[in-house]
Amino acid sequence: MKTFAILTALFASASAFAPSTPAARPSMALNVDLANGAMSFDRVCREWRCKYTGDKTDSESLEAISKVVDEYLPELKKLDGVTVNRLVCGACLDFKLMTTVPLEVYGPWEESGHPPEAEFLEKIKAIEGVSLVETQTITNMEI
Repeated sequence: MKTFAILTALFASASAFAPSTPAARPSMALNVDLANGAMSFDRVCREWRCKYTGDKTDSESLEAISKVVDEYLPELKKLDGVTVNRLVCGACLDFKLMTTVPLEVYGPWEESGHPPEAEFLEKIKAIEGVSLVETQTITNMEI
């Protein structure tokens, strides 16, 4: 249990997403090693997620979420090297918006509060039928 708590604290801090030094990894200077070097990552994803109600093909709450995404997508697209993915699960009624950026972009974005995260989350929390609004930071590596 202590190991889990230590790892959780490590990945919760911005320093967990600091790039390796060029000397440590000359071919991938902007990677962070995981699992004693068995894995690494070079991008960080900030996930905004919630549950919605209704059927995926006829859901007023999902339609309202879509309008909020349309409102904030231009601001997210301004981040250097960004990839934005939208995921919808009709079986679980999950909605996720995943914004992935290179390591060198993530630190400043995190320090400024992941804008427009606060405004986006407040707007979807106000939608009738939306629940369990959460965020998560995840490492990302194309392999």
